[in-house]
Amino acid sequence: MAKKGGDKRLKRQLAPRFWQVNRKSARFILNTMPGPHTRKFSYPIGVVLRDLLHVCTNIREAKRSLNKGLISVDGKMIRHPNFPIGLMDTLEIKPSNQSYRFVPSNGIPLFPIKINSDEKNLKLEKIKSKVTSKENLYQYCLHDGRTFLSKESYNVNDTCLIDLPKFGIKNHVQLKEGCTVIVTRGENAGNIGKVEEIKTGSFSLPKRVLVSMGEKTVELPIDIVMAIGVDSSLIQVSK
Repeated sequence: MAKKGGDKRLKRQLAPRFWQVNRKSARFILNTMPGPHTRKFSYPIGVVLRDLLHVCTNIREAKRSLNKGLISVDGKMIRHPNFPIGLMDTLEIKPSNQSYRFVPSNGIPLFPIKINSDEKNLKLEKIKSKVTSKENLYQYCLHDGRTFLSKESYNVNDTCLIDLPKFGIKNHVQLKEGCTVIVTRGENAGNIGKVEEIKTGSFSLPKRVLVSMGEKTVELPIDIVMAIGVDSSLIQVSK
């Protein structure tokens, strides 16, 4: 029989550079399965439980916890240890009532921070695409693959604050001059600043954003900048 589907294992030496794992122990590590986030910018939930949060000593314990329904992501129970966790996802450990949000921090694209229980159902979602649907509705696609229809007209690269697991838009942040943003990738990942100017793109250059971070101002591609509020962030995105 021919092999079907991707490999569930990954050599540790080939794992994404931001993974905080020991690369000189076992030869293989869990790989991420197809899901809401790309393999390049996500963690398998089994690796998160064992190597980042240290709530399990091995993958067998992680699988047992998942099978018992003790772990949820964005309010949904996850059963597979290869399920990918990405930007702004919230992981809840039900026995201890602890919740973690995965945010960029100190140059790392994904880092778990502990959040209050009243924020565990809130998530910031960046709008990646917008098309006009029937009956004068707009269809939006968010950065984790979710889609929704709305009569409200938002712009691509804006951010929506949604309520999960039942989908509902609680707030909206437009990416414009004066808003607060967080850098999601690169050496400035995790830095928070104010938008000074939005520069239009060209054939050879993508659309760019001038962001002031304290005493310095940096020019960044708009793809790695996420609006999180006006004067301050709508939810907790840093330690």
